[in-house]
Amino acid sequence: MITPADPDLERFPRQLMAVLTGPEVAALLVRRGDMDDTAYADFVERLVQIGQAAGAAVIVEDDVALARRAGADGVHVTNGGAKALRVAIEALKPDGIVGAGAITSRHDAMSFGELDVDYVMFGPLGGKRDPQAFELAQWWAETFEVPAVLSDPDADVAETTKLATEFLAVSDCVWSTSDPVSTMAAFDRAAKEAA
Repeated sequence: MITPADPDLERFPRQLMAVLTGPEVAALLVRRGDMDDTAYADFVERLVQIGQAAGAAVIVEDDVALARRAGADGVHVTNGGAKALRVAIEALKPDGIVGAGAITSRHDAMSFGELDVDYVMFGPLGGKRDPQAFELAQWWAETFEVPAVLSDPDADVAETTKLATEFLAVSDCVWSTSDPVSTMAAFDRAAKEAA
């Protein structure tokens, strides 16, 4: 699960708690959006407690130092390519999680996957879906052992039954609804039926 880009910083933690009391969420990626450093650090610190209490690994976007300081479980690297991934791996492994994102080609996927990453994520963290991400994620899942995550901000519950990757990351498709708790439950039911 990926947090929204512009959450109501006062209301969102309670909303997240409600969603996390439902289906099991393996990981929570705390999206930075347009927050400045201070606001993002405060947001991460609040969500680390909530996410971990619900059994989810909490992942910080592109900030290794904040991940360590806040007691997060790892970092999701979207900027800086292989160099940034190596820095994160050196700082957080073997105990922390390091994921590679912002992958737009097979070459990038293979270059990042050769590093000691825990997953590769295809697709944007929010906004519009990337049709190419579906193809890349499916190719990766069929070919490599490092888990593939498909991030589909516009995910449709019915489409989850066709998913060929190990994980689906949901974001705007949950948070933009009037009832995120019910929406998340619907995704969980669809995934279980497809398994």
